[in-house]
Amino acid sequence: MKLDDKLYLVRFNTDTLNHIKIADAAVCLKCQDKPCTRICPAHVYDWDDEEKRISVGYEGCLECGTCRVGCPYGNILWGYPRGGFGVSWKNG
Repeated sequence: MKLDDKLYLVRFNTDTLNHIKIADAAVCLKCQDKPCTRICPAHVYDWDDEEKRISVGYEGCLECGTCRVGCPYGNILWGYPRGGFGVSWKNG
C-alpha cells in the first residue's frame, strides 16, 4: 500500500485552534530550499509564491514533529492539539 493510500485512512478531529505557527514570516523568505514543504509526510506546509509566505494546513497534521526538527531556523512553533483533537489513528 502506498503512503498516500495509508494517509487516506487517517481520520482527524479538527480543532479550531491552530497548534502550528510560523514564528517569523521573514525567516521563511530568507530560507532558500524551504525544507518544511518537503519533509512533512502530510504535506501540511506549502509555499505560496504569489503571497511569498508559507501556508500551514494544520488540520491534516500527523503530529509527528518532523517539521520542528527539519526547519534549519527553528522557526516552527509546534505543539500537540488540545485533548480530544488532532489525528485519530485507525487501521495501524
